[in-house]
Amino acid sequence: MYEELKELIIVGDEDKAKEFTQKILSEGKNADEILKGGLVAGMDVVGQRFKEYEMYLPEVIMSATAMKTSMEVLKPHLSKSGASSMGTVVIGTIEGDVHDIGKNLVSMMLEGAGFKVVDLGVDVQVEKIIEAAEKENADVIGLSALLTTTMLALEPSIKMVKEKISGIKVMVGGSPLTQEFADKVGADGFAPDALRAINLAKKLAGKQ
Repeated sequence: MYEELKELIIVGDEDKAKEFTQKILSEGKNADEILKGGLVAGMDVVGQRFKEYEMYLPEVIMSATAMKTSMEVLKPHLSKSGASSMGTVVIGTIEGDVHDIGKNLVSMMLEGAGFKVVDLGVDVQVEKIIEAAEKENADVIGLSALLTTTMLALEPSIKMVKEKISGIKVMVGGSPLTQEFADKVGADGFAPDALRAINLAKKLAGKQ
């Protein structure tokens, strides 16, 4: 049963995935099991195929959208079923930058992997990121930057985050960024794509 939902996520059939999720929920299936056996299992395959160049970004976005739509159906039931969270991630594109495709994909895939994700959107002031991380008791902050000008803002932003919140982990991403740059600006990790962002978030949150 979950295998069918898993396949719908992999092929990115948003409507059928939503319909099937509603159907098996109405049959009394556990929301946590649906999440793990259908949504997370499907996105695991998508992530692996993307890594191996068997799927490309437009297809991954379709799968992630199908997963997100099904997640919306599951959300009201997950708390009732006692589904355990992988942790909380506050994510946003740094102030002055309005790029969001990569960030949105990472947000959806993190949510599908079991994280609580607080997505602050784009052009986000570091003070707002700190405020949200403190309010949500976040395990990880994810910062995205795609412009050379906004890349330069990462170092003072990360420094401020670390000064305000003891023990918080900060991961960064964006096409012009590198591991070397991430190390230089004081980030705890760098993810070049959404698959590795999930693995990195798990590691930083102490779940791997």
